[in-house]
Amino acid sequence: MNTQRISRVREEMKQHSFDQLVITSPDSIFYLTGIDIHPGERLFALLIDQERCHLIISALFPLKEETLPVTYFTDDVDSIELLSKSIIDQGVIGIDKFWESHFLLRLMKIKNNLSYEIGSIAVDNCRLTKDEDEREKMRHASKLNDEIMSEIISYIYNEAPNGNLTELKVQNQIKKLHEDKGIHELSFTPSVCFGANGAEPHHDCDDTVLKEGMAVVIDMGGKVNGYCSDMTRSFFYGDATEAYTKVYNLVKAANEAAIKAVKPGVKLSDVDKAAREIIENAGYGAYFTHRTGHGIGIQVHEFPDVSSVSQNTCLTGMTFSIEPGIYLKDQFGVRIEDLVLVTEEGVEVLNRFMK
Repeated sequence: MNTQRISRVREEMKQHSFDQLVITSPDSIFYLTGIDIHPGERLFALLIDQERCHLIISALFPLKEETLPVTYFTDDVDSIELLSKSIIDQGVIGIDKFWESHFLLRLMKIKNNLSYEIGSIAVDNCRLTKDEDEREKMRHASKLNDEIMSEIISYIYNEAPNGNLTELKVQNQIKKLHEDKGIHELSFTPSVCFGANGAEPHHDCDDTVLKEGMAVVIDMGGKVNGYCSDMTRSFFYGDATEAYTKVYNLVKAANEAAIKAVKPGVKLSDVDKAAREIIENAGYGAYFTHRTGHGIGIQVHEFPDVSSVSQNTCLTGMTFSIEPGIYLKDQFGVRIEDLVLVTEEGVEVLNRFMK
């Protein structure tokens, strides 16, 4: 159990007037306890108040070492009724934003005098600034991602002339390269887009064959020591057209402008604005269809986001993506994504692979 992180969560609970907090996200429980379990449909809950922490878990997942009080239950036990015995009768209880409704509704019927609030902010506010150990893990994950991107570009360069290189083959090679480096969990399913498929920001890879004159978008990341990497690079196979070059340079300029804007105290909405203005002023605003970035750490998408409506400011230790893009239907797409770490002096870009 990480007592320092638990103490920070308790301070957040005081600020939000939570008497108790039910945390059920496996990633948040891992952050606070170091226990890495994904229990599927069964209850997995960490109950926190100002005096104690209590873990409730299925007997199918016995812990090798118990660093906090643990209650196990079997499948013939009503796990919510068991949980309710440790929950206060009156006051304010914070509930995990990811908790399944069938668990929550059952608890609300049993403990009907409580005031229920979304409590994840108490953990999210702690997770958004990374300590030095987390920063090193983020750096290492991105370093490996850079290396794999370099290797996958060499693979494409060597295989494409054969005339049968598909998006799925490249995707499978990305998975293999991760496994070769001992990375057995991806941040997300790698996205490989050839030609017009790149105009779909979340295109599912298919059997499209790479041919000369096609744009290429690769978005990938792996999870290393519990922390995620994420990077997107865009390329052109053959001699880039004038239209592609114009769009590429705009997206690159937007990426670099947003990175330059990052420093402590700057609103995340202003980071988004720095990227968006460049694209909008060039007349492509309608084709930049998503936020500029997202928080990242234990999960590939974490609180907060980097968007025009974000209420957060840059804090030292925050890690998030900068990924502007332009998507022209039936033509091509361009997205360039780096991860950044907010430092006391400004910003550290975690990705070093060329743009």
